Amino acid sequence: MWRVTLKRKVTRVESKLLTCILQVNIYDNVMTMKTSDKLIPGHDCMRSVCPVSSVLDIIGDKWTLLVIRDLMFMGKRMYSELADSMEKIPTNILADRLKKLEAADLIEKKPYQDKPVRYAYTLTKKGEALRPTLIEMAVWGNNFIAGTAKAPKEFLEK
Repeated sequence: MWRVTLKRKVTRVESKLLTCILQVNIYDNVMTMKTSDKLIPGHDCMRSVCPVSSVLDIIGDKWTLLVIRDLMFMGKRMYSELADSMEKIPTNILADRLKKLEAADLIEKKPYQDKPVRYAYTLTKKGEALRPTLIEMAVWGNNFIAGTAKAPKEFLEK
């Protein structure tokens, strides 16, 4: 165990940053130190070197993949269109997810109106790379969750 003695009391923000920078994980009997250059923009720190865990840190909440789904397959681009999804994402959560997706370089926004400024959202190449994952999730859902709507054929072919 390491012991660090500090010459002054650290603030909560400094403590969080220090914890993140010095965070150590043991994975497959290999000790790795995660530093800030490995972090995804918009995320404080990685929980693990496991790729599944790292992906879930970015897109693993209840709403994020639904926003990506709507951009990818439903042709939605505007905030109001995304807010009008059948799952009825709360607008404060939608705004937060759009910021996180943009910070992770999965979407980009471009203004389409000046007064007031309004944005259209599109997937980046990195966001579009999630297409096979969403297709397989839809197939899995259809195969194993009774009552799910069958995905349109063109959805599964893209």
